[in-house]
Amino acid sequence: MSTSLRQRLRAWVASPSYPWATGGALTAFAAVELVAVPRHSAVIALGVLLSAATLAWRRAYPASAALSVAAVLLSFAAGTDLYIAAAVSGLMACYTLGRHRVAHPALLVGGGSALSLAVNVWHIASWRPPTYSADLLAEWFVLTVAILAAVSMGDAVRAREETQRERAEAQARLLAMERRQAAEAERAAIARELHDVVSHSVSVIAVQAESATYTTQDLSPQARERFQEIAASARESMAELRRLLGVLRTDPGHRTGTAPQPTLDALGDLIAQHRSVGGEVELRISGDRVELPTSCELSAYRIVQEGLTNVRRHAPGAQAVVEIGYQSDRLAVRIADDGPGPPGGVHSGHGLAGMQERAALLGGKLTAGRGPDGGFLVEAEIPW
Repeated sequence: MSTSLRQRLRAWVASPSYPWATGGALTAFAAVELVAVPRHSAVIALGVLLSAATLAWRRAYPASAALSVAAVLLSFAAGTDLYIAAAVSGLMACYTLGRHRVAHPALLVGGGSALSLAVNVWHIASWRPPTYSADLLAEWFVLTVAILAAVSMGDAVRAREETQRERAEAQARLLAMERRQAAEAERAAIARELHDVVSHSVSVIAVQAESATYTTQDLSPQARERFQEIAASARESMAELRRLLGVLRTDPGHRTGTAPQPTLDALGDLIAQHRSVGGEVELRISGDRVELPTSCELSAYRIVQEGLTNVRRHAPGAQAVVEIGYQSDRLAVRIADDGPGPPGGVHSGHGLAGMQERAALLGGKLTAGRGPDGGFLVEAEIPW
């Protein structure tokens, strides 16, 4: 059977018209069979027709299948022959009872077996004279096996569909969780890049505007006021940026990477920018310059960038020293200043967390706190 044909059959079986079509077809067959075999009573005819017709409601009202089983056994008890339509109806009804778990399978099989035994005993009692022996219970045995097979098949199909449904729900939950994690990772990446790039530039604007009011000669009061407004706007923008980052960074412990942009070759520009706003910084490089993975280059650059931003923000006018050490298997980054240092020895905010994330992402480590000679010290080791 081709795949397309099998799919069409499954779709038809699942459609609402399937039980009505099969129930109607079986009822029509039962009527033809009753006409072809006229030796029957009204009770037999009613039982055969009722057993087939009731199946049309088996999906909407699964419990009605029990009426079909009772009608089959009634028609069989009223005569000596089991009509084909009645046999098929009985098997489909037992399958429906197991498929929809109208009752526990053991209870269904036990009840059907008891009714089959009653029909068998009724047949034996109707003989003249009645004869009882183990061989005469074969009819009951066959009916019980048929009921057991039909109920078990229905229960197995129900169990398989429940397993498939649970598997699909688990798959959907897994996909939803992966989408949430991807969204959180993307938000964390955006938050870190915003903090590293935008906050650095805005802090430079604030420092330049603030310092211009003191370093520019013959500055008019209006211009001085404008520079103060620029500095205030820059500080307000930094506050708004921190609030935005608080929304984006829903999972501060999440580790995520970004596309490489600056490298250590751009440290000269970063140092020059820091000096242009009045900061004092010395760059020291030890070891031979080697080509590092782009992720290492970017992380080291961002760590230095954030370290200098913290110097301008928390220790304006302090002397800073940036040391880059190319070792055999790792890159050492050190940013120190001789300022007063933060209260408690640790800066708060997203900057330090971002630096730690970058180092941990590459299997390295970063420590930050008060230096041995005062000021603030950031040390990072990034393996390659």
